[in-house]
Amino acid sequence: MTPFTNRVIKIIQSIPSGKVMTYGQIAGLAGNPRGARQVVRILHSMSQNYNLPWHRIINAKGEVVIKDAEGAFIQKDRLLSEGIALTKAGKVDLAFYRYTPQIDWDLEDQ
Repeated sequence: MTPFTNRVIKIIQSIPSGKVMTYGQIAGLAGNPRGARQVVRILHSMSQNYNLPWHRIINAKGEVVIKDAEGAFIQKDRLLSEGIALTKAGKVDLAFYRYTPQIDWDLEDQ
């Protein structure tokens, strides 16, 4: 596993119930500000193995981006069950629900 992948997994695992992060936010904190698509791939391939709270990851506009209607419904339902309100347009208010973890690793040492 690459250091970036390991950091992404740790960041996602740290997101508390009732909070969200964006793909780009996670990528930047993990050391690759342009790696949002890599975060998507990591979520897709490793969510089950690492019990990742995939539903807490949304895009920078506060939107659920799952194309599959059933998957989008499940994600929104899980967010709602954690107390995360959605606007009438189905978005999450990032100013209120965004999680900003304290990262304690030195990226130069990874």
